[in-house]
Amino acid sequence: MGLTIYDISEQAGVSIATVSRVLNNSSNVSDKTRQKVLDVMEASGYTPNIFARGLGLDTMKTIGILCADSSDLYLAKAVYYLEQLLRKNSYDTILCCTGFDPEHKKNSMELLLSKRVDGIILCGSNFLHDKNKDNEYIRQAAKQLPVMMLNADYDYENVYSCFCDDRRSMANATKTMIRSGHTDILYLYNSHTSSSMRKLDGFTAGLEAEGLPVIKEYQRYYSGSHEDFDEMVAFINNLVQEGLKFNGIIAADDTLALAAIKYAHNTGISVPEELSVIGYNNSLLAKCCNPELTSVDNQLETLCKTLVHTLINVLNGESTPQKSIFFGDLIERGTTEPKSPNAQQ
Repeated sequence: MGLTIYDISEQAGVSIATVSRVLNNSSNVSDKTRQKVLDVMEASGYTPNIFARGLGLDTMKTIGILCADSSDLYLAKAVYYLEQLLRKNSYDTILCCTGFDPEHKKNSMELLLSKRVDGIILCGSNFLHDKNKDNEYIRQAAKQLPVMMLNADYDYENVYSCFCDDRRSMANATKTMIRSGHTDILYLYNSHTSSSMRKLDGFTAGLEAEGLPVIKEYQRYYSGSHEDFDEMVAFINNLVQEGLKFNGIIAADDTLALAAIKYAHNTGISVPEELSVIGYNNSLLAKCCNPELTSVDNQLETLCKTLVHTLINVLNGESTPQKSIFFGDLIERGTTEPKSPNAQQ
């Protein structure tokens, strides 16, 4: 494998971003630093790849996007926003739907690198793994081109993260439900991604902030398909059959929240008088039920706009922050009216 801009940055004693600016003829580099980088490149026989547009080479004007599951409403919307925004900036896209296996993600990353794309976007927090060795594919790619992470936070040079503070957003949603009179709250989640774990942590933080105990039995993981709505409803019904009693449900996404609403309708429970429900993502589904769903808007469109803006700046050799953090807003609708004093317990 030939030298990469990562190797050049190490030998020249400068950052990858500085090497990128030199390659792109950016004015934001001193003459002394520019010459030092050029000297290292000449001494090492380094031949810039497509990333080095500033030296007169043609660019593919193409960005690779990795998405684990394009049938997921959140990820599908994110890909739509990203492709539209990149097109406005005269970039085409190559989309790879990887699935969730780490080896498949690695293979898809290598495929995009072989296509000599200008940058790669990892769409969703599922591309970040708990085991550090499983993130090596991200580090290796970042040595060759900018890697953008949507709704995931990863510290590594030439990796840029744009994400929602899911912990704080979920904590605020939890406190809002508690303050409206709901103290027995069931929390439902359906993945173990870093984003999902931040939400779960936020739920427990919200309970603790309001002086309520954290009871593990009220934190339930749904492992089935996100497309099997009837199975989700049955899952909630089974929890009730186990003896769980609750007057509020908070779900890690809108699909699970809608399953909670259907469970209530099937069993004659009034929403929100007897059961309040909060979802997450503020997707189209939030307005497709009656009553309409209260949900956390995690600023997906803003995240995508910021990510693309950051990527274009990086490709143009401009200085840009490696992390952009946003906060979700709770959009209150008909599923979270304050609990009636006369509601059945």
